[in-house]
Amino acid sequence: MEFVNKLQQAFEANANTENQQQMQVYMRNLFLFHGIKAPVRKQLLKELLPDYTLFLQEHIHDVVTQLYNLPQREYHYIAMELYQKFSNKKYELEDGRFFTRMITTHSWWDTVDFLAKHVFGKYLLQFPDQKRKMLDYYSESDNMWLNRSAILYQLSYKDETDEAELFKQCTLHKDSEEFFIQKAIGWALREYGKVQPEAVLNFVKSVKLKELSEREAIRRIV
Repeated sequence: MEFVNKLQQAFEANANTENQQQMQVYMRNLFLFHGIKAPVRKQLLKELLPDYTLFLQEHIHDVVTQLYNLPQREYHYIAMELYQKFSNKKYELEDGRFFTRMITTHSWWDTVDFLAKHVFGKYLLQFPDQKRKMLDYYSESDNMWLNRSAILYQLSYKDETDEAELFKQCTLHKDSEEFFIQKAIGWALREYGKVQPEAVLNFVKSVKLKELSEREAIRRIV
């Protein structure tokens, strides 16, 4: 695929071995890196986009799949950013299965959180009839990253947040020993606390959360 080949050539030409080591250590050596930091990565993509915009619009699923099959983490970032850019507000119903695979492939907080907020959350706004089915599937899954996504998907909703659903997801997972779940609960509640601080305080007082979750939830309120 020409676009992916051009992107690989650009990334290989701009690889930085010093950054590579630092980035791999920061990500606990879970992924390989070219050592390309976000500003440079975004600039390299920006330079390619004008020649491939139409192609990406028509073949975004194939491009994302191919990028996700590459080992370096920068390609996964490009894949999710392109998917969000070219799919936002015009998702197809079957995209739910597609981005669920993205969430559960090469899973770590750096991709999962982006997909939860910018893709899953926006998809549910477009297809509200899918909300209950997908949230139940995510929250009941044995996959921690799907659980985290069910907690975080409303991060950008602000006043449109479904309070009952947020509190339900936090309650469902309040006893989890997983750091990333406890942190997600605190983050989701803290964000909602920016628009409804009293509701968050009341929830925290009425539900026994893990210490980390509670601390993160109210640290900007009290």
